[in-house]
Amino acid sequence: MSPAEIWQLQQAIKRLHGCDSRHLEGVSVHETFKGQTVWQGMVQVFEVIGHPRTSRAYAWNHASGPDDKDTRFVAVLGIPPVDTPQDAVRASIVAESKSRK
Repeated sequence: MSPAEIWQLQQAIKRLHGCDSRHLEGVSVHETFKGQTVWQGMVQVFEVIGHPRTSRAYAWNHASGPDDKDTRFVAVLGIPPVDTPQDAVRASIVAESKSRK
């Protein structure tokens, strides 16, 4: 992931959660449901600075919108039960599913 893409994810963390952050690593995540891939990609792990409840955030982006021409930024704080990049992806999928109903 390029420095510019990391910066964009840091901006998403700041916008969504009000925290500065420091990039730690990227982790490959492959989430399946009933044998089907529901999400696959790299989740970036960040140390968050100044948040009262956590020191971690997990962030990624993906194509969205008509014809996948837009980019959606996702940033999930590492607050239990979210303790891993995979947990963050699952939490995001559940939240997105609930918002569609």
